[in-house]
Amino acid sequence: MGKPTGFLEYQRQENKAQVPSKRTLNFCEFKEQLSEEERRRQGARCMNCGVPLCQSGMTLSGMVTGCPLHNLIPEWNDELYRGHYAHALSRLLKTNNFPEFTGRVCPALCEKACICGMNDEPVTAHDNELFIIETAYREGNMKPRIPQIRSGKKVAVVGSGPSGLAAADQLNHRGHSVTVFEREDRIGGLLMYGIPNMKLDKDVILRRQALMEAEGVVFRTGCDVGGDLREAGESPAGASSISAEELLREYDAVILACGAKKARPLAATGIEGAKDVFFAVDFLKSTTKSLLSGGDPQRKAGLKEGSFISAKDRDVVIVGGGDTGNDCVGTCLRHVCRSVVQIEMMPAPPAERAASNPWPEWPKVLKTDYGQQEAIARFGSDPRIYETTVKEVIRTKSGKLKGLKIVSVKFVNGKLTEVEGTERTLKCDLLLIAAGFIGCEDYAAQAFSVDRTQRGTVATQAGRYASSQAKVFTAGDMHRGQSLVVWGIAEGRACAKEVDAYLMGYSTMV
Repeated sequence: MGKPTGFLEYQRQENKAQVPSKRTLNFCEFKEQLSEEERRRQGARCMNCGVPLCQSGMTLSGMVTGCPLHNLIPEWNDELYRGHYAHALSRLLKTNNFPEFTGRVCPALCEKACICGMNDEPVTAHDNELFIIETAYREGNMKPRIPQIRSGKKVAVVGSGPSGLAAADQLNHRGHSVTVFEREDRIGGLLMYGIPNMKLDKDVILRRQALMEAEGVVFRTGCDVGGDLREAGESPAGASSISAEELLREYDAVILACGAKKARPLAATGIEGAKDVFFAVDFLKSTTKSLLSGGDPQRKAGLKEGSFISAKDRDVVIVGGGDTGNDCVGTCLRHVCRSVVQIEMMPAPPAERAASNPWPEWPKVLKTDYGQQEAIARFGSDPRIYETTVKEVIRTKSGKLKGLKIVSVKFVNGKLTEVEGTERTLKCDLLLIAAGFIGCEDYAAQAFSVDRTQRGTVATQAGRYASSQAKVFTAGDMHRGQSLVVWGIAEGRACAKEVDAYLMGYSTMV
């Protein structure tokens, strides 16, 4: 695959990012595409290796390496190198429903397993993927594929994140009639309201929605399935409630793909009732909603004062060192915050692979992502503080946040322990909690009376997607817990195949 000597002749070239001082002026995507000629050279670096681990999606030492979708990476790299873009697209879409999403936000598990990366730099599979799909849209090759025959079976998908969308896409192309229910005003789940615009422009999601609607998928936004079990005012503004019983009567199968949005709270003295403390997803969602309502297609302005949780001129502390925490850093900088600190209770990973973490295992090394890069550029230092936790929230008599008492921590015999004498105070008038999630929201599971695991996810047999209730299935984060977009797509595809077999008695889906 590719040019036999390509990996010897060409060096890895990634899509270039705009400098932080420029890109933080707006909420636009900031990666700039390489030229077509250079992108073909990057495809030429694929080595024709005998065992392409890039597409393996296997678990080594408890971590997945290689693509969970088993993307046919060497095949579409070869077609890319040769300029056969339509053929490259056909191989790409065979395993991945939404390359325009993964090509932007996937951490590229494939590249970490690339054999070229064992002694050199890996192939730019992630950027190559994005080039193929965006070229297809630009050249008009992403046309509706409308099923010629309908099965007469109706499927309801609850939730329109990556797993729900993938399941809907698969089942629709199989010929079933699919309706997707989404409680928010727009589809996408965390793709829409959890991932910031500078990583995934929302027009990309709307473009895919239009294509799926042309193919026959029905989207019903503002519909909170099971919302009748929630307290007054908990459903999104303007959303109507639909009972689980109604869906079970009307549809032949129901897929629950509602995500794992039950946020992990922060245990700190004084936090209860404190003002200016928010979960990260609520913070990010408020910015995206304000941008979308502003009507600015370039996302250069449009933020309406008072319509979002603002970090402008504030000292922000973010608890959580993962991708969501990093997204909060980048968003706060675009709000023009006064300062930003990101707290992580785990120790900093090493700069290089440890001997106990050999290739092709997932590399447990320090990654400085776009948000941290931007903070370093603006403030001159990395915003992250490792092996630290918040001990106390300091506030005024009225409850307004004014600072945090933090303390260093160590794991001693597997138990998180404070380090004596390390308490100190941080200025903080906006606290964002990005400490992960602890399972699906209670009402969504309770509405369908499905069993749950100790992790708060919907219980199924190992490797299966059927819940404890007849004709109710589950996929994505609601099934496996908080995970990556690529895993959501993989789960949605696998769930769709199981639903298809349930409806038809067999399945020809892959």
